[in-house]
Amino acid sequence: MAGHTRKWAKVKRKKQKDDRRKSKVWARLSQEIEKAAREGGGDPDANVALSQALERAREEDMAKDTIERAIKRGTGELEEEGREKVTYEGYAPHGVAVFVEGETENINRTVKDLRNLFSDHGGNLGKDGSVAYLFEQKGRFEIAADATDEMTLFEVAVEAGAEEVDETDGTYVVTTGRDAFADVGEALDEAGLPVEANALVRAPTTTVALAPDERDAVRGLIEKINDLRDVTSVYTTLEIDGTPLALGVDVASPAGH
Repeated sequence: MAGHTRKWAKVKRKKQKDDRRKSKVWARLSQEIEKAAREGGGDPDANVALSQALERAREEDMAKDTIERAIKRGTGELEEEGREKVTYEGYAPHGVAVFVEGETENINRTVKDLRNLFSDHGGNLGKDGSVAYLFEQKGRFEIAADATDEMTLFEVAVEAGAEEVDETDGTYVVTTGRDAFADVGEALDEAGLPVEANALVRAPTTTVALAPDERDAVRGLIEKINDLRDVTSVYTTLEIDGTPLALGVDVASPAGH
């Protein structure tokens, strides 16, 4: 029986982990859908950002009623359900800045969970503005490299306001400033270029490279922060293999996969 018990415990832990992942993904998608509907209306045929968010929601098997509620919250047809978007800032050990995004109905719980994690791992939860200045918002789009050629993508994206187009592991990555995000997304859609994922992310303006043991310790803290139920994204100034570590975001850095 001991073997069966261990096997069941392992299966149960995996299911709990999968459920947490689905919950976090749905929370992020709800935010995307709500934001898109708020900024461009609830008709996906007339709102490119909403159409793309709905496509990703369907890929994640998001419940239809959950999608509809998110749209109605965005258009103002439905009042907020007690959850609010929050951000927190702090420092992990070795001077690594950490910016956390989340959504919660219990701010006291969220703050307590974060403060305990930071404290237990030698970091500290800071005040608003303590590290925000070290990050800037960027738009990011991912397109499969076999879906188009780089020159065509470059011309469409840059003409619409993109800052750069790179290729990483068989995927083109288009980076934009915050203000050009919607314009570039619309241009890519009109050109028939299939966007696999897109998001507004936070890019650090400076990074920190650490020795392997220090890096792994910091990454362990970041992973635990990302596992908190109220956290949707975690951005850091920690550089791993030339890329800033970011977890939880829909379009994550390679270091965050």
